[in-house]
Amino acid sequence: MVKKEITSSVKLKKELEEAKAELASRNKKLKLSVKTEPKKKVEAKKKAVAKKKEAKRKAEAKKKEAKKKAEEAKKKEEEAKQKEEEAKKKEEEAKRTYEEELEEQLTEDEIKNFAIDKTDMDKLVNRVTEMIASYTTNGILQNILWRKLKLSSRDGSRLALKLEKLGNITREKILENGRWTYLLLIKKIPISTISIENAPCLVCPVEGKCSTDGEISPKTCVYIEDWVLTELKTKKRHETN
Repeated sequence: MVKKEITSSVKLKKELEEAKAELASRNKKLKLSVKTEPKKKVEAKKKAVAKKKEAKRKAEAKKKEAKKKAEEAKKKEEEAKQKEEEAKKKEEEAKRTYEEELEEQLTEDEIKNFAIDKTDMDKLVNRVTEMIASYTTNGILQNILWRKLKLSSRDGSRLALKLEKLGNITREKILENGRWTYLLLIKKIPISTISIENAPCLVCPVEGKCSTDGEISPKTCVYIEDWVLTELKTKKRHETN
């Protein structure tokens, strides 16, 4: 009986120690868990802050890069615009003709009163106007006309301006063989008295007897016929020259 009671006491003691040990183990785990939980939260918070900072840094870097690209694009656009303006300026300069420079330098009176030494300008104006008129609506390039008249480019250019100011011709700017020049077109033919001065009627001895229904009539006059044929030949010769 005593032996049994001793055995029960030992067993009970052992169970009590095991229970204490288990309790101590649980307490230790609980403490570790309590300590670990705040540490994880702190680490998670740190990671979140770091992530936020990194995202902000990347966003700022991206914004900075976008700003840089926008500035570069703007700079390129300005450079392209400048080049375009320079090209346009060069193109305009290339289009400028000697006549345009003259128009800027000379007054309207200086152009209208232009004269070539030892030249009857009225006759020259009439001749040039008649030659341009012979080309009707097709016109003639001024450099071709000046060669026909054996005029220098300087005199020819001034003469073209003079004819335009007088209202006899119009000048159409065109590109010919890579160079800008003018096509001269007739606008108004001046009245020439040369052919009238040679008209046979002015010195006809029987002019007083001439009538459309009489024996002597312009319809049958050989002098008038010869005069007209002569004028036609003269006009053709001028056109050929």
